Amino acid sequence: MTTQGSRLKKIRKALDLSQEEFGKKIGLTRGAIAAVEADGNKFSQDALCKLAEIFDININYFLIGKGKPFNIKETDETQNNILKDIENILIKYGAKR
Repeated sequence: MTTQGSRLKKIRKALDLSQEEFGKKIGLTRGAIAAVEADGNKFSQDALCKLAEIFDININYFLIGKGKPFNIKETDETQNNILKDIENILIKYGAKR
């Protein structure tokens, strides 16, 4: 079973941010992020709200490990990219719009 700390680290790495960069974005120190990742501390309610607002993190995933790390917005972007790729293929091979 994963912990909040390991899930936070997974999220932070998916965003390609150092502990310091991640912390600055939500108003915390590198040490505070490191402590949560090591399961030594938990985030306050304010920090959880900032995670959801700034990074569009799925709070259910972070707190209890249910669902995907990020909310649907990420999936919507992926779907839009796939649709654009399909449209470009259709154009390339002469399909009419």
